[in-house]
Amino acid sequence: MQARNPGTTQGPERQEATVPDTPGGEPDPGRYEIRLDGHLATRWATWFDGMTLTTHSDGTTVIAGPVIDQAALHGLLARLRDIGLPLLSVTRVDSDPQASPATPRTTSIRGD
Repeated sequence: MQARNPGTTQGPERQEATVPDTPGGEPDPGRYEIRLDGHLATRWATWFDGMTLTTHSDGTTVIAGPVIDQAALHGLLARLRDIGLPLLSVTRVDSDPQASPATPRTTSIRGD
C-alpha cells in the first residue's frame, strides 16, 4: 500500500466561475422577468424595489428588473412564494439591448 502525499487531493480539478463586470468593475446584474398567474396589486411594488410590475389582460403579472446575484433571485422568489400567487415562469433576459440577439433562458414552472 502506497503512502498518500498529504499535499495532494484526488478528484476533479476545481473550476471557478467568472462574473461579468461592468465598466466600473462591479458585477453585472442579470435582468429577469418573472411571470405570475393572477394580478398583483400595485401596493406590492415596494416589496420589489427597482423592479417594474405590469399586469396583463390575460390575468398574469410580470415583475421585471435587475437582480444582482443568485442569492437575491432566491430571496425574490421567496417573497413571491409568501404572496401566494402561482409562479408561471422565470426568464433571464439580456440586459443590453445593443448586444447580439440571444434567446432568453426561460424556466417554465407550470405547463399549459
